[in-house]
Amino acid sequence: MKMKFTLSLLICLSISHGLISQSDSWITFYEQSEKKATPGYAETMDFLQRLDQESDLLNLQSFGTSPQQRDLVYAIYDRDGLSDPVEIRKKGRVIMLVEACIHAGESEGKDAILLLLRDLIIHKENETLFSNVSVLFIPIFNIDGHERFGKFGRINQNGPKEMGWRTTAQNLNLNRDFLKADAPEMKAWLQLYNHWQPEFFIDTHTTDGADYQYVITYGLETSGNMDASLSKWQNEVFLPFITNKMDNKNMPIFPYVYFRNWHDPRSGLLSGVAGPMFSQGYTAIRNRPGLLVETHMLKPYDQRVESTKEIILASIQLLNKEHKQLKFLIDEADAYTISEEFRSKPFPTKFTVDMHDSIITTFKGFDYEVDRSDLTGGEWFIYDNKKPINMQLPMFDHCKPTTFVNLPEAYIIPVEWYDIIERLRYHGVKMKTIDKETEMDVEIYKFTKVDWRDEPYEGRSIIKNMTFETKKTKILFPKGSMIVSMNQPLAKVIAHLLEPNGNGSLVEWGFFNQIFEQKEYAESYVMEPLARKMLDSIPGLRTEYELKKQSDSVFAKDSWEQLNWFYSKTPWWDQKYMVYPIGRIIE
Repeated sequence: MKMKFTLSLLICLSISHGLISQSDSWITFYEQSEKKATPGYAETMDFLQRLDQESDLLNLQSFGTSPQQRDLVYAIYDRDGLSDPVEIRKKGRVIMLVEACIHAGESEGKDAILLLLRDLIIHKENETLFSNVSVLFIPIFNIDGHERFGKFGRINQNGPKEMGWRTTAQNLNLNRDFLKADAPEMKAWLQLYNHWQPEFFIDTHTTDGADYQYVITYGLETSGNMDASLSKWQNEVFLPFITNKMDNKNMPIFPYVYFRNWHDPRSGLLSGVAGPMFSQGYTAIRNRPGLLVETHMLKPYDQRVESTKEIILASIQLLNKEHKQLKFLIDEADAYTISEEFRSKPFPTKFTVDMHDSIITTFKGFDYEVDRSDLTGGEWFIYDNKKPINMQLPMFDHCKPTTFVNLPEAYIIPVEWYDIIERLRYHGVKMKTIDKETEMDVEIYKFTKVDWRDEPYEGRSIIKNMTFETKKTKILFPKGSMIVSMNQPLAKVIAHLLEPNGNGSLVEWGFFNQIFEQKEYAESYVMEPLARKMLDSIPGLRTEYELKKQSDSVFAKDSWEQLNWFYSKTPWWDQKYMVYPIGRIIE
């Protein structure tokens, strides 16, 4: 069912302000501004609503509400006007999701979407590209941030005239939230994603960094964190196709890279694996390719919009040809993720760029100098965009795993950790409730050391280092606890969420920080006599105590820590302290 907005007042206001007229009502806000401005939320919704009324092939839907109570809107374009994923797939089509304004100041994708839909619906352009593809368009994901509209949104960026803000109204960066799902917008997005299960995803951005010739760069997850066949398809089918298409448009593309020394391309180019807190890293662990589009901040706004539109069209064109093969590879990857063979192998959770493995590549940069600032004393990079040069540079894009986990058959989450259960539900994870109190043989983690970052990140106290031991034991789990089987396509998502060493795990994000707090203590006047009795009565304790003092100078000087250490050896000690409450079911 189409979503209808009450926008007659908005249309009248737009006409009165000269934004549209009766004769040129299909000229976008961006075009009317001589391609230097981007519309606000109201103007964007107005244009989409009129397109919706113009065509039965387009449907507007809401997928949630922002914290400031704005509708989160997406458009569905299907050649038969279908708006149900089951019905669309019965036609043999695959589904693509294109998203803009997750960082609301980076608005190229929004204007590209409006142009693409206008040309498609009003001018009947590119209709043949949608024979085997239906597309969901989210023109503004971070709506509240988008409406923090002004001239000073991004100091590094060359237009548009006004833009939105990077973060949400709650000051959260949505492109750090795909796995932990703190933001209401992200929770709504995950429900949308679970409903549609798109086979391909595009996330549009504007980059920061050094200056160079490319208007547009891209990211694809082909460095080890995806199924091998899907990685091969991206490298050998998708990438050559869009590279050729963009070259033919005189819009050469290059991988989204960073540099060994920030701002300094000559130091070497690096490209690595995106963790699942990022959009394309998240879809990768769901066995769905994701294309990160990063236009260059210093290029004119119209070039950034047009190149974004062209790379979206090129991607649709390829999926129209490759729909059967992509669907087959995704189904194959899902089947493997479900299998015992997948669980039998160590699962890599974190990667690093191999700095001993590089190739020489041609990079279209600008000549530049590095001066020593007489103001700050720091390095000052001065690029000369009138002197384009082709640099032969080392490219480090081979990644190697740094952390592995041995996957269990299932996890069990105690019922009291309902927030963790709820996070898994947002991702569409299947779980089974135990209907009575049950004792189970499980493997648990006991933490031995935990260190936190000095400052909060994304509103959370983040663990930067942790060590733990593994122990097999019996635990009595209360009624209502959840068994999470790994025999499902979301096994990789589950592992990253629940394994402490997962990339962006819930432990790492601080969801379990309370287990690291000691809640009961012993008074020193109680422990002084008890410690002496323990030294005399427990074999080996005196030796262990002396070794502890010799190896830990802080401990040796802190009487309270020493007495607390003795307390930890007593039956009164909290047996749940530093113990991860989620059990691993091995058999």
